[in-house]
Amino acid sequence: MRRRSVTAGGLDELLETAERPEQRSGPDPRTEFAFELPRGYLDPDGVLHRHGTMRLATARDELRPQIDLRVKENPAYLSVVLLAQVITSIGSVTDVHAGVVEQMYATDIAFLQDFYRRINSEGHTLAAVTCPLCSGSFEVDLAGGRLGES
Repeated sequence: MRRRSVTAGGLDELLETAERPEQRSGPDPRTEFAFELPRGYLDPDGVLHRHGTMRLATARDELRPQIDLRVKENPAYLSVVLLAQVITSIGSVTDVHAGVVEQMYATDIAFLQDFYRRINSEGHTLAAVTCPLCSGSFEVDLAGGRLGES
């Protein structure tokens, strides 16, 4: 499975390929998306992990939390269970489970919830933004590097 982070320059190419499925070779390259957490996950050994990957959700991924006892007791826990199912890695951590997601900072959870929504609903990680100074509109790639970096 190939991993690809969608950038503004590569989006046109991906959309063009999606419109011509007969020319695609192999599985859809957009089943897993790379991301960078705003703060990062601090593992039990004190190692900070910021880069990770999330796969597209399946119907089963969205249905499974509905029968989870933790979600039945506390509906707010749904996002923890759902994210734990679709995050394939955070740094060197490949066994991502609810306990890992529970230990993440709230800003990272909010980022991952938005990231999940974007890749599963919109099919990309681009966000339209407006500059507060000049009112210019442009797109940023949420999966990309830190703000201000090129």
